[in-house]
Amino acid sequence: MALLTHKALANYEEQQAAFEDFLRNFKSSTTETEDALDGLNLDGDSDEYDFMDDADNAVQGQRRNTRSKTKYMNILQDVSERNRSQVLIDLDDLDQYEKTLDEDTALPMDLVQSVEKNAHHYIELFSRAVDKVMPAPTKEPNFKDDVIDIIMTQRSKRNENVRQQMDGNIDGAVPESIFPPELTRRYTLNFKPITPSGSSSERDTKAMAVRQVRGEHLGQLITVRGITTRVSDVKPSVLVNAYSCDRCGHEIFQPVTAKQFTPLVECQSEDCIKNGAKGQLFLSTRASKFLPFQEVKIQEMADQVPVGHIPRQLTVHCHGALARQINPGDVVDIAGIFLPTPYTGFKAIKAGLLTDTYLEAQHVNQHKKAYDNMMLAPTTIRRMTELEQSGQLYESLSRSIAPEIFGHADVKKALLLQLIGGVTKEMGDGMRIRGDINVCLMGDPGTAKSQLLKYITKVAPRGVYTTGRGSSGVGLTAAVMRDPVTDEMVLEGGALVLADNGTCCIDEFDKMDDSDRTAIHEVMEQQTISIAKAGITTTLNARTAILAAANPLYGRYNPRISPVENINLPAALLSRFDILFLILDTPSRDADEELARHVTFVHINNKHPEPSGGGLIFSPNEVRQWVARARSFRPVVTKQVSDYLVGAYVRLRQQQKRDEAGKKTFTHTSPRTLLGILRISQALARLRFAEEVITEDVDEALRLVEVSKASLYDDNRDRRGDQSASSKIYNLIRGMRDSGAAATGEGRGEMDMRRVRERVLAKGFTVQQLEACLEEYADLDIWQTAAEGTRLVFIEAGDDDDADMDF
Repeated sequence: MALLTHKALANYEEQQAAFEDFLRNFKSSTTETEDALDGLNLDGDSDEYDFMDDADNAVQGQRRNTRSKTKYMNILQDVSERNRSQVLIDLDDLDQYEKTLDEDTALPMDLVQSVEKNAHHYIELFSRAVDKVMPAPTKEPNFKDDVIDIIMTQRSKRNENVRQQMDGNIDGAVPESIFPPELTRRYTLNFKPITPSGSSSERDTKAMAVRQVRGEHLGQLITVRGITTRVSDVKPSVLVNAYSCDRCGHEIFQPVTAKQFTPLVECQSEDCIKNGAKGQLFLSTRASKFLPFQEVKIQEMADQVPVGHIPRQLTVHCHGALARQINPGDVVDIAGIFLPTPYTGFKAIKAGLLTDTYLEAQHVNQHKKAYDNMMLAPTTIRRMTELEQSGQLYESLSRSIAPEIFGHADVKKALLLQLIGGVTKEMGDGMRIRGDINVCLMGDPGTAKSQLLKYITKVAPRGVYTTGRGSSGVGLTAAVMRDPVTDEMVLEGGALVLADNGTCCIDEFDKMDDSDRTAIHEVMEQQTISIAKAGITTTLNARTAILAAANPLYGRYNPRISPVENINLPAALLSRFDILFLILDTPSRDADEELARHVTFVHINNKHPEPSGGGLIFSPNEVRQWVARARSFRPVVTKQVSDYLVGAYVRLRQQQKRDEAGKKTFTHTSPRTLLGILRISQALARLRFAEEVITEDVDEALRLVEVSKASLYDDNRDRRGDQSASSKIYNLIRGMRDSGAAATGEGRGEMDMRRVRERVLAKGFTVQQLEACLEEYADLDIWQTAAEGTRLVFIEAGDDDDADMDF
């Protein structure tokens, strides 16, 4: 009894003819607009004849004729000219073409749905349509072209000759002499999925999590979202094997479709079969065809994993033009064909009935592009210029860093500058001075340190978030793994390698084991990771900025012991941080009330409150664009700024000596401190879109370094509740004196009055409040004005009497 035969679900001949018509005639919306504009007489309604119009029309006609207006014929022409190797079929275009087709035909052809449901077969069907409509190249290959181009041209000509012979004498045709189409194609064909609309509620059109991919999706075109954890090396994958016979000289071709295959040994040509000679086949590598192949592992995003489950992984195979498009740590949407791959050989015996699955990649969409790849819109650049001229750029952008978190204005400024970074210098002899800024946030519990870290990972294109106790030294640097593709020992990068050219945020920094923490020392200064494991001795790049958050030794800051004992981190590690913020949670009636109002507003309205001054708040994507533009500048330090920096560094060293005497040592001032101030100054110059660092940038860098420890010195004074305007202005001016900002260089306590006034007014105080403060403290013999009011001189009674006085 014969098996029942079912009619094919689709008429492939009709669909292939429709595909050919689509490739020949489809015009994108931009070309249709051009056609419509060409038909309009935009110059006026004059009927007068002008012979120059004819000449212009003739020139325009020649220009139009050189390039077809059909989208895909232009792509195929580039493939024919060997300028392009990928044909990307956009299913949005096919859907648009199908709607125009359905109006003319009675029965719908369901082209898009057919491609989505059986994508693997339709790649071959579309490739045949491409082969039929492929235009001839406009130039002949010459000796300067690639050898493969010459071979391909000869193969195509030979195919035409064989086909002509077959037309004349069908019985005498030799099937082995025709080259398989996979061999003559100089392109890879991929599908781009339909773009999901905002109102679409269909699950299939949205990007899925790995655990949502099920058996019903086998063979279909689906989109999966995940983070890349492992990317293998690019290896050549054989597509067609070519053999030559040592007896009859025939070329035998073997298309390879499976993951494993058995090479041919005996010649199967008619000559060898007639003569009974078992010709031996030799593999011809030059005549075979290979494609670049890369295996990628993607893992579920943290927000896609249900409670109590671990993230699932999916293997992705990238061929041709899609290889080298994904890097470890990228967040991607990968559209591909979900396919099974059965185990073979001994693995099949071991696995039993199980099969493995993988995703054959068709299109990759990067979520967070690197700074270098960002394209800025003209409207964005115009807005940048306007805000830059208003002088509010620094304040607005720093306010946009985690706007839901109350306060921490100076911490947010430091984080903004860390995103921008300084300029990395490479000397002629190969020595490298890092430009990335490392920041440490040390503070009491409940001061929103972890939330700031989470926000920075969201903004940075390559941001990795990890915790101290949950990360081992191997997890941070690199682990030795066995590659499943090549079965050799390879290094798999950890969190610091994944964050290369980005930011690595390490929470609970104080709870790391000392053995694990030593792995970070080399990364923070040399920005490399030296490995000597399992016979692999190498150096990996880790050009990352590190943002660490830690608690003091006893959980909360203890004011009865020195800052060094509270911080409890090695001096070698502390000196590698450019800024170390000490955030103390001190009770204050006004500040606590403002904080509570802010937190309750965010909780009720699910958004940040509008800034009181009416400033702008930018989205994370906009902040990323600002940072991308700022990073394109490489500001230099002038001689004048260099001299100013030298004086500031000497004053910082003297201040450290006095702090050590009073047991108020916060961090050790070393040459790394000077380099840190230089990096912060360069980041400020980049933020101004300038090519030179000015003294105001250095002043702001010194102020940030000074204000990072201000909460330590102001601790006792804040508890007394003296919050008058005069006291605030005095504390501000004294902080400027300690940091060296606004110093004239003529004496340790002498300051430039113009800069003092600018800084005080920039903080929101009035001129009357400043003058009242100057008079009040002049009466107390704390300072006095000199040189007709252009200098402010501190009166020094002893070594450091004024610093120890309580007001």
